[in-house]
Amino acid sequence: MKGSDELVSDGDLHTNGLTRSTNGSLEDKLDELRLLFGKTEGDPLRIVGVGAGAWGSVFAAMLQDSYGLFRDKIQIRIWRRPGKSVDRATAEHLFEVINSREDVLRRLIRRCAYLKYVEGRLGDRVLYADEILKDGFCLNMVDTPICPLKVVTNLQEAVWDADIVINGLPSTETWVVFEEISKYLKERVIFPVIISLAKGIEAELEPEPRIVTPTQMINRATGIPMENILYLGGPNIASEIYNKEYANARICGAEKWRKPLAKFLRQPHFIVWDNGDLVTHEVMGGLKNVYAIGAGMVAALTNESATSKSVYFAHCTSEMIFITHLLAEEPERLAGPLLADTYVTLLKGRNAWYGLKLAKGEINLDMGDSIKGKGMIQGVSAVKAFYELLSQSCLNILHPDGSKHIAPVELCPILQTLYKILILREISCEGILQALRDETMNDPRERILIAQRYAVYRPSLLIK
Repeated sequence: MKGSDELVSDGDLHTNGLTRSTNGSLEDKLDELRLLFGKTEGDPLRIVGVGAGAWGSVFAAMLQDSYGLFRDKIQIRIWRRPGKSVDRATAEHLFEVINSREDVLRRLIRRCAYLKYVEGRLGDRVLYADEILKDGFCLNMVDTPICPLKVVTNLQEAVWDADIVINGLPSTETWVVFEEISKYLKERVIFPVIISLAKGIEAELEPEPRIVTPTQMINRATGIPMENILYLGGPNIASEIYNKEYANARICGAEKWRKPLAKFLRQPHFIVWDNGDLVTHEVMGGLKNVYAIGAGMVAALTNESATSKSVYFAHCTSEMIFITHLLAEEPERLAGPLLADTYVTLLKGRNAWYGLKLAKGEINLDMGDSIKGKGMIQGVSAVKAFYELLSQSCLNILHPDGSKHIAPVELCPILQTLYKILILREISCEGILQALRDETMNDPRERILIAQRYAVYRPSLLIK
């Protein structure tokens, strides 16, 4: 095999830390997947990432690190919109990152790409996000250089012949982009396989309230059957995964694709399990973003008080458990994945960061949901979606005291408070502490008991 220009090797080590002795097993996994796609010699397996945020870029880079060596068998590329400029402060910081990493510095010099970063730091040149991504720098994650990537800025060129499309877009952009992608798939006889990384949801209130997930958006926008659409998620921080911190994820969807893809994606530091319950796992990935924002607020307002954060954790997890009982007939199966994803997001995720910065006054709501250096904060739209869904009178449940019927959201005071802060803007971030200190708030245990004892499951909310 010829070595890839995109793969940097040093002795017996590749950029992803795998030794050459593992090439046989990697090539075997690649050959198995190629066989499943009906690939013949000279026809490479084409994988394209759509969207170049932190996780989408890292996901493509991990594949490039592992399989980019086999250039005649696989092609990996990533699409991002052109024209996004890198501001001067980021260019200066990027230059510092480059010079702090000898391996990165040597790579750029060898590729004759170093000078433009000098010019960018001095303000003599404007750098662009697609340009630096080609050199291995994601705009939302400049502190963690990745391997160089094949970057395409024309969406049609990126997807028209793709065998696998990785959706790295936020849920708020998924429908629009995949509606455009559908135009380029009309002449195809065989649909591509889609792996969605998006952790967000949208609400649909008519004709009846229900959750719409990114995989469902893709299905509606393109006509690609759900059998060909999968979701991959887990308790993951993109930069840590690329730095080979041990992590795991689940790929969910039809058995035909999820099992071979789980094997193909699995690495020594990134364990991928498979599961058939696609939509429910996808929704859980969006739900934890809601409460992560509040966790960041509590951390900032209490000076990182462990006691206050534990009180918040008790209340937010009880609300999440209550909501899972509304959405799933067997919610116990979701407890582990949901809590693990919630834990890491509360610790270090961008949604918790967003809540913390809001409470400190370092950013404000007028700046929108897309924050420089972080990307889209999907928890904001998820707050709106879950609140509006659970406010619908057609979903009413019996009040715990048996006196009246109430909307499910009435039993979710944290969700209500976040809606007032982020969407209505009626109260300040301090409102989250006031909600925790409300003497009328029920014991979190009672909310869980309500969910377990009463028939609160509403199958119409989550049509699979």
